[in-house]
Amino acid sequence: MAAAELERLRMAGAGMAIAVLTSGGDAQGMNAAVRAVTRMGIYVGAKVFLIYEGYEGLVEGGDNIKQATWLSVSNIIQLGGTVIGSARCKAFTTREGRLRAARNLVEHGITNLCVIGGDGSLTGADVFRAEWAGLLDELLRDGLISEEVAKANGRLNVVGLVGSIDNDFCGTDMTIGTDSALHRIMEVIDAITTTAQRYLALVSGLASGADWLFIPESPPEDGWEDLMCERLGETRSRGSRLNIIIIAEGAIDRNGKPISSNYVKDLVVQRLGFDTRVTVLGHVQRGGTPSAFDRVLSSKMGMEAVMALLEATPDTPACVVSLSGNQSVRLPLMECVQVTKDVQKAMDEKRFDEAIQLRGRSFENNWNIYKLLAHQKPAQEKSPFSLAILNVGAPAAGMNAAVRSAVRISICRGHTIYAVSDGFEGLAKGQIREVGWHDVAGWLGRGGSMLGTKRTLPKTCMEKIVENVRKFNIQGLLVIGGFEAYEGVLQLVEARGQYEELCIIMCVIPATISNNVPGTDFSLGSDTAVNAAMESCDRIKQSASGTKRRVFIVETMGGYCGYLSTVTGIAVGADAAYVYEDPFTIHDLKVRGPHNEKCHEHYTTEFLYNLYSSEGKGIFDCRINVLGHLQQGGAPTPFDRNYGTKLGVKAVLWMSEKLQEAYRKGRVFANSADSACVIGLRKKVVAFSPVTELKKVTDFEHRLPQEQWWLNLRLMLKMLANYQISLTEYISGKMEHVTRRTLSIEKGF
Repeated sequence: MAAAELERLRMAGAGMAIAVLTSGGDAQGMNAAVRAVTRMGIYVGAKVFLIYEGYEGLVEGGDNIKQATWLSVSNIIQLGGTVIGSARCKAFTTREGRLRAARNLVEHGITNLCVIGGDGSLTGADVFRAEWAGLLDELLRDGLISEEVAKANGRLNVVGLVGSIDNDFCGTDMTIGTDSALHRIMEVIDAITTTAQRYLALVSGLASGADWLFIPESPPEDGWEDLMCERLGETRSRGSRLNIIIIAEGAIDRNGKPISSNYVKDLVVQRLGFDTRVTVLGHVQRGGTPSAFDRVLSSKMGMEAVMALLEATPDTPACVVSLSGNQSVRLPLMECVQVTKDVQKAMDEKRFDEAIQLRGRSFENNWNIYKLLAHQKPAQEKSPFSLAILNVGAPAAGMNAAVRSAVRISICRGHTIYAVSDGFEGLAKGQIREVGWHDVAGWLGRGGSMLGTKRTLPKTCMEKIVENVRKFNIQGLLVIGGFEAYEGVLQLVEARGQYEELCIIMCVIPATISNNVPGTDFSLGSDTAVNAAMESCDRIKQSASGTKRRVFIVETMGGYCGYLSTVTGIAVGADAAYVYEDPFTIHDLKVRGPHNEKCHEHYTTEFLYNLYSSEGKGIFDCRINVLGHLQQGGAPTPFDRNYGTKLGVKAVLWMSEKLQEAYRKGRVFANSADSACVIGLRKKVVAFSPVTELKKVTDFEHRLPQEQWWLNLRLMLKMLANYQISLTEYISGKMEHVTRRTLSIEKGF
């Protein structure tokens, strides 16, 4: 959108009134969305009203509809649930109730409504919008509003944000609250056993390495009881001391009969005699503070909702703001609702394969990967290929998940798979061993690097690396790590002219909390690091809740890359986040916030502390918090477990294909650019980028890609922190459509 057009839109907000409400079951992240809608609305000059208690407050009116100020939504981003309340409302399902709601909105001059809720809540909003003209006619006829008022409020614009922990709304990759619910589930599974909702159960099963998983979309085949007990018995005979069975709410068998947790428990006890416990999570999944992903997602969607209302015309359908890859998009609300209903219809009619396809390619891919990795299946034939896998650089959460899935998919394909300890240094020293299926059992939820990792680059030990590649007949190298992993593979590729042994297939899975590897929008470990930094900042804020006379300066890791501090800043509602990529001066240092360790040559953490301590005497005092390696440790988040698992599988499948292409006369010879790639999520798809091509777009001095997508997020951080800046850089979401074709596109996580 042109700069002049954006400024025109911003000016158009001056005459608008926007109302925001939350409806249905509460979901973590709703408060972040309310905050973003409120602040973005005020930012563009509109009046913003908070409607308390959902549709019930809309129908009842009075004190349930209050105009918001900038400070009305301060300090709510970290709170679970919804501070403006959510209630079921029978009255709104009737025309009489909607008539009262319309009168209440008209009294405040509100003609723009943002609804945060599930498909039922959003469908209700669309019905309300369709009836709006008729409702105003009736109010006018009954003498409850004047003709002038009816004319001034003649059109209702509606935008929806999907707030639902179930992630069961078709058209969006993730709904508000899903990631936080997965955090709660993984905390429980890491401690003990069973689980909850459809998508939640599926991703939890994938992220926890569950032994058996029941979801409604894919009921087990007849006789599943015998097969399940046989599988559980096998795992115990191989030394496993624990089995995890996850049951989604609504799980059924092929005949539509419900499968309950108690039935499964009794079955296991009677057939196998295992000590078995049932844990029903229920509302535990809705509790707790929102994850960083949900806070950023909600903020992004809330801002886009206001932009959609600004741009609405009489021909614009009610839309829902959705996530596609890492992009915000707008989808016609009723298209999404219809496809969501089609899923349930397909299940009711026992068309289960179609139901999974309608859920979307990501759901289908998760299900297929889970089935592939849950139990060992002998390869149909032994492959002639040997792959080696190693970790390089600093440890990052999710590395072990990627190693586990890469090892297991390699075994499924019949490859010989070697694990290398201590990165390129271990490869040079011959610290190489063949691994099997059960050698990586239990690795999924482990933090750090089980293989061991070092920062050593190949150029320091090239001869010995080549010697061991030849000795072990390694034809494929999978390197999981940060900037050193990418740089190391680039060095190996550039040495191919000197060493024929290096004409093999190579792939890099980016894994670093800094998120500074070119070729991907997200590196493994960065989500876990952001959550660790966010939780620390939440505690810091809580420690100062008794005083308003305190400024906190928080230093994150990340080197020259400001991703961690920017996303953490958004997630905690910081006033500022200083980063190397966004130059700043002494005049910008009038506010507080997180900054990354190399944001400026001279404006260090100590300098900032001294500046604020000196200038704040008598007004506030200052505290320093250097988060350091706190961000690197801990168990991986559900995102990093799932993402690592999928990248490991996709990398090996790609390598297998490339090995076949390069296999001639009993040997592999590969020296083309596309035989050594970085795998990563780029916008909406998982892509493979040749390291030689990425070299052209890399700043090696500062260890950064020359272009970084997340810099667009800084505009959001600044707007929500009340910087007086132009809208000209804002990138609006496009209106797209939901079809079976769009649902079939693989969008990564």
